[in-house]
Amino acid sequence: MGQQDKAAVRAVLDAALAGGRRALTAPEAKVVADAYGIPVPAEALAECADEAVALADRIGFPVALKIVSPDIVHKTDAGGVRVGVRSAAEVRTAFTSIVSHARAYSPRAAIRGVQVQQMVPAGTEVLVGTVTDPTFGKIVAFGLGGVLVEVLKDITFRLAPASHDDALSMLDSVRAAEVLRGVRGGAAVDRAALASLITGVSGLAADFPEIAEIDLNPVFASADGVLAADVRILLDPSPVTPRRAYSRAEILTSMRRLMEPRSVTVIGASNEDGKIGNSVMRNLVDGGFAGEIHPVNPKADDILGRKAYKSVMDVPGEPDVAVFAIPAKFVAAALEEVGRKGIPNAVLIPSGFAETGEHALQDEIVAVAERYGVRLLGPNIYGYYSTWQDLCATFCTPYDVRGGVALTSQSGGIGMAILGFARTTKTGVSAIVGLGNKSDLDEDDLLTWFGEDPHTQCIAMHLEDLKDGRAFVEAARATVPKKPVVVLKAGRTSAGARAAGSHTGALAGDDAVYEDILRQAGVIRAPGLNDMLEYARALPVLPTPRGDNVVIITGAGGSGVLLSDAIVDNGLSLMEIPPDLDAAFKAFIPPFGAAGNPIDITGGEPPATYEATIRLGLEDPRIHALVLGYWHTIVTPPMVFAELTARVVAEFRARGVEKPVVASLAGDVEVEEACQYLYERGVVAYPYTTEKPVEVLGAKYRWARAAGLLG
Repeated sequence: MGQQDKAAVRAVLDAALAGGRRALTAPEAKVVADAYGIPVPAEALAECADEAVALADRIGFPVALKIVSPDIVHKTDAGGVRVGVRSAAEVRTAFTSIVSHARAYSPRAAIRGVQVQQMVPAGTEVLVGTVTDPTFGKIVAFGLGGVLVEVLKDITFRLAPASHDDALSMLDSVRAAEVLRGVRGGAAVDRAALASLITGVSGLAADFPEIAEIDLNPVFASADGVLAADVRILLDPSPVTPRRAYSRAEILTSMRRLMEPRSVTVIGASNEDGKIGNSVMRNLVDGGFAGEIHPVNPKADDILGRKAYKSVMDVPGEPDVAVFAIPAKFVAAALEEVGRKGIPNAVLIPSGFAETGEHALQDEIVAVAERYGVRLLGPNIYGYYSTWQDLCATFCTPYDVRGGVALTSQSGGIGMAILGFARTTKTGVSAIVGLGNKSDLDEDDLLTWFGEDPHTQCIAMHLEDLKDGRAFVEAARATVPKKPVVVLKAGRTSAGARAAGSHTGALAGDDAVYEDILRQAGVIRAPGLNDMLEYARALPVLPTPRGDNVVIITGAGGSGVLLSDAIVDNGLSLMEIPPDLDAAFKAFIPPFGAAGNPIDITGGEPPATYEATIRLGLEDPRIHALVLGYWHTIVTPPMVFAELTARVVAEFRARGVEKPVVASLAGDVEVEEACQYLYERGVVAYPYTTEKPVEVLGAKYRWARAAGLLG
């Protein structure tokens, strides 16, 4: 966008705010646009009809006329716009009509005149704008523009300021992307100019926090460039209270002591069955935690055979974690002692804080923690599991299957669903963490830790909101190149709930923003709870693909069709089989089978046919992933198929040939055992579904692309 005159923008904003206004007039918006190189039509302000005629004559017919009033934001709604005005007589009539309609629409509005504007040349109408999102701060929007923008809702979002690459990706992310490339003989728009406009507008919003919303709609984009026909800028001078921030080193230091503690103290430990303090103690002791466990209870001498202490101050040494199992009203006082003792982490199991409307009580414990530098996990949580440390600091059922999946949840109920899924699927986990009210520690802290944790290969997070969306994005961007991050964002139906003063603001519903910003961060968004858990289980099992060519080998034509649909639905590419490879597959299948892709070997074929075609799929370097569709027959029983597939895959992996292989098994109940057998040996397999195996393969591909690993 070239040089930026920030001083000119500052002068306009200061003048408007000093006058108590929350919106710029059209002439003021033009000054701001000119200062940031945002192309707008030639225009000027007319205070009477004679001035309007003179200006129109100077600018050149046809012209557009628009009401100028700091009190009328939506000019069209007020009848304050006329376009295509072609003569002096029409200008006089339009001027009078616009002013009359505006006064009828808002009798108390201060009317400063009418803006006479050069008519914009024809082009594709698009919208470019910014909004201040409560989670992510300044975001920039791009989409199809014009009067139907809020009906079509073809719009995409990125964090502001957006990079040039971000802007180009926005042009390809809308459903109307093909229109921008030129359709039915039409010329493509100037993509460089449009991307430059997006980066310029996003930079303007980022540079001036008091700009709440910018709305350029319509912007006319053509092969010759871009021109913003209307610029609307809304202001909000309210200061933003910055969240307390911790450096990466500080986060890793405290998280290491939380997740790998040598000493844990339990405040409110109890000998009485049914008490939370008793359950936490039992899980710590019975789980085999090798570190020190110090119960605190002023009324007990020992708890479960461990010496009990009257106060945290009496606990020997320097505990790494204090687990709270006392009523909410006693937490603040106990936290004071934790702070004086120098314990760096407090795990707050009790409920009765902000989730029940007790915001003051939660604010109090946060203030105490900040005063002493104590990091808080919770309150209102089930606790946490750190399996590689044999640590079960929770009042829920224990879990001890070690593995590479880290799971977090904002909800206790979802946490227990995670636990049950892990147990029934034999999923190995590195940690399960409850976040609850997120008074302090939240997803970006956990991402920072799990991103560096050598025991963690994949991170899956259930969340209802993010306290600091930008901190999460920063942590995700640092983590995604090393390991996948899967997110289940609850609350999609709240989209668009807030009031907004512009088209951009009205379109920036919570879920629409989350969808695009999470994708921008490289996060895999799961559509449901089971999807999140299946992605988390599958992604560490599947090798990273090295290219886009996916081949389906199936024993049933019907499965092949459904698998092909799933490939398309998940953004994957069915390989176009070259003639030599087609001939090679045909050598193994009966004449009534079908090569091509899917490769249909038919249901009556013996195990040798499955083995030969799978071998060929793994052997040919042009094939990057295999999707297998098995059909239960007596000729090739389920376990025979599972054993031969696992053996062939293992053989090739031993030779250094690692490709993702997923399988859909259709048949009687024996296919369930076969799927479990395959899964345990590195082939992600599901019974009774063609969609699920391809969905997890699609998730692996999305991560590989985001991480820059797809060859």
